[in-house]
Amino acid sequence: MRFAQTAIPGVLIVDVDAHEDERGAFARLQCPDEFAAAGQPFAPAQTSLSRNPRAGTLRGLHYQPAPHAETKLVRTVRGRMFDVALDLRSGSPTLGKWFGIELSADNARALFIPEGVAHGFLTLEADTDVLYQIAPKFEPGHEAGVRWDDPAFAIAWPLAPALISQRDATYPDYRRSGD
Repeated sequence: MRFAQTAIPGVLIVDVDAHEDERGAFARLQCPDEFAAAGQPFAPAQTSLSRNPRAGTLRGLHYQPAPHAETKLVRTVRGRMFDVALDLRSGSPTLGKWFGIELSADNARALFIPEGVAHGFLTLEADTDVLYQIAPKFEPGHEAGVRWDDPAFAIAWPLAPALISQRDATYPDYRRSGD
């Protein structure tokens, strides 16, 4: 695995090194030792799959606040999506900044999202499946989110969403504490 730091501390692009031969390819997708060596210890407690039959499906921006904060490793296993990490960590030099990247089954990239960073994605083609590895396990009832189009963040989504949940569409405007 290869790790590349983004402009948001702790948010990493994770590329795999596939071993190919006449049978196809094999790649390691997650290894606790390699994540620890990259400065981001990560041992998933849960793996989840998001199936998205329609292009233009937007999910997010979601996070779980402490003490139930999550770390995620997200990858597309079928199709393509625009994946976004949004820094909501109090005191972070990149608070309110976002990073976006195209993840696809073809490029096999993943995005590592640390605690305190919200996550969302927009499918770029039909039948896009997204694999999440999460630590610690998801704790229902502690979900939080910010609106995908909140002007405080000015996320440059590559296209307008065609499908979004009522909850995700109606999160209130984000306000930093003290505002």
